[in-house]
Amino acid sequence: MSDKNIVVAFGGVSPEHEVSVLSAMQVIAALEDSHYNLIPLYVSKSGRWLTGKPLLELENYQDLDTLIKEASPCTFTHNKLGKPVLQETESGWFQSPESSTIHAVIPAFHGSEGENGSFQGTCEMYNIPYAGSGVFASSLGMDKVKAKELCRAHNIPVVDGIDFYEQEWAEKQEEIIERAEQLDYPLIIKPVTLGSSIGVNRAEKRDELIKAVETTFRFDNSLMVEKAVTPLLEVNCSILGTPQEMQHSVCERPLGQDETLSFEDKYQNEEGTQKGMASADRQIPADISNELTQKIQSLSRKIFSLFRASGVARLDFLINENTKEVYFNEINTIPGSFSFYLWEESEIDMQDLMLELIDIAIEQHQRKIGRIRSYETNLLSEKAVKGIKGLKGTDNKS
Repeated sequence: MSDKNIVVAFGGVSPEHEVSVLSAMQVIAALEDSHYNLIPLYVSKSGRWLTGKPLLELENYQDLDTLIKEASPCTFTHNKLGKPVLQETESGWFQSPESSTIHAVIPAFHGSEGENGSFQGTCEMYNIPYAGSGVFASSLGMDKVKAKELCRAHNIPVVDGIDFYEQEWAEKQEEIIERAEQLDYPLIIKPVTLGSSIGVNRAEKRDELIKAVETTFRFDNSLMVEKAVTPLLEVNCSILGTPQEMQHSVCERPLGQDETLSFEDKYQNEEGTQKGMASADRQIPADISNELTQKIQSLSRKIFSLFRASGVARLDFLINENTKEVYFNEINTIPGSFSFYLWEESEIDMQDLMLELIDIAIEQHQRKIGRIRSYETNLLSEKAVKGIKGLKGTDNKS
């Protein structure tokens, strides 16, 4: 067995928990015959970190209570040599907790703390290489409002909209409704920091708007209301690489039952079985003109670089089917199923894609640790300490 351990991290306290499990199982299946040793890091719905071989099998997730009992609590730490490890925090009567050095982590989270940069920041605190975008791109990509503000500043077209917090809605509901109605119906209401179309609603009139807002606040404390693009054509494109060197995939056209794709459209096939984004109905390549394809691919590369994204990302666009106007909708820094189905068209299968993500993670990490990371000066010298102690006797009266 290889001594290079790849930790696949997934689950999390998020409405997209199950989708994350599906993506992680796809990663594990793709790498099971690679030269890496795979270690699961499952974050339960209550936030517990767990590891263990039972977590590698998808069928075990049908009984979460039993699975969690069979798994072992764990955490990141460092061994005696200073290397980052994943260590079990409990052990049996006659054995020590197992500890595994970490070659790299593949985050397979969707939404909330796993995709918004906080887990990526934890990896950086422990000096662990990790696949995908860093803290900046991850947090920016999760905040739809700030992402679109950045795009506006760089002349990338986005749909007109407003955003507000739940407290503002409670205090200024009529004012917010009037601002929203100035955009004109139909309107799209969506959470600011969720993906997978969870909590997204459409309103054709005022009472539907109010109901949609109240419903969507169940998922997030900040919402955005946008003018619906109609007739709507959705087109996505994936980017693989770094801000300096990247390649684009073919474009896809997701197909849903309504103009706005639902969670079920994205993640469940006709029989209702969940297989991640790979189960969604889609047209690959998208049946759009070469000119429109090239425009979307160019915008995708520009936004990927602008956001300082890394690894693989999927960029989603809204197109007015009549005028062919293109609007940036969002960037998914950990896309469902890692958008492997788009890279298959470029003869990059799931395993090749995962291996490339690991290589990029290691390369990016080596570049970072190759820089000066500490400044050799002794601020805790005897003179400095005396100076600080002297502050205690300072007369602050004035």
